[in-house]
Amino acid sequence: MKRENDSKKKKDMDKTLIEITVIGKDRKGVVAEITNFIFKNEGNIEKINQNVVRGLFGMQLEASFNKVIQDQLNSGLKILAKNLKMEIKVHYQEPNRLPNIAVLVSNEEHCLLRILESYDKNELKANIPIIIASSENLKAIVKKYGITFVVVDHKDQFQAEKEILELFEDFNIDLVVLARYMRILTPNFVWRYPNKIINIHPSLLPAFPGAFAYVQAYERGAKIVGCTAHFVTEDLDQGPIICQNSFKVSDHDDVESIKRKGRKLESSTLLQALKLYLDGKLEVYWGKVHNKNNKKTR
Repeated sequence: MKRENDSKKKKDMDKTLIEITVIGKDRKGVVAEITNFIFKNEGNIEKINQNVVRGLFGMQLEASFNKVIQDQLNSGLKILAKNLKMEIKVHYQEPNRLPNIAVLVSNEEHCLLRILESYDKNELKANIPIIIASSENLKAIVKKYGITFVVVDHKDQFQAEKEILELFEDFNIDLVVLARYMRILTPNFVWRYPNKIINIHPSLLPAFPGAFAYVQAYERGAKIVGCTAHFVTEDLDQGPIICQNSFKVSDHDDVESIKRKGRKLESSTLLQALKLYLDGKLEVYWGKVHNKNNKKTR
């Protein structure tokens, strides 16, 4: 039995896994065209997910190949994209390479600092080649760690996302972490990284959504407040929950003390979620996050 398992593992390692993302105006026949292309190139479809929002079609597909000629595959997909009038991106997974993480931030430093401290101690099984911010405020912090810091501050979200996606391609990004990034991502962006964008929300979702969660909790007299790390979907803060943590509110707490406790918990919870992902312990099915050891994450 052990030899059989070892043989299967070796075969799986010999395979090349690719991710294909398709984005564009909804039209008939797209799924059939893409899947037929995979089959004709002797690939096997492992996962496929598609969605349509307000006429925008998005599909993410994973396929495995025993043998891949990248130039041939890239050329074929380029022709297919032109024929379908769609944007098609392909990402080749390299099993022996550490994943590349892009961290997106705005003005608050607590979550970013916790991630950078952990990264500096070699506690993360990943590279962080770039941090993208919507302002200059955190530049000095990032500079100390020698990581590329880029400001993308377009008021128009489409233009901002276009520039960010180009940076992702340049840095071969595998995972995105929103460390209190205070801009709403569009479906056009989110669909490109299904279950690969991790966000921290200052609330035990779905209660008290929005930027003033702790103020709402205080005003409503909440006795327990907390935060939620989750995958981002086109439904904003309704994505699959990775982990949640909370703290008790005493009669002596005010808004500022709740904020201090909340920010400390946000940073540790986001880091917890990131480590679970990088350790390969998470999988998503039926809209929920499950531990691969069949133990639910908190």
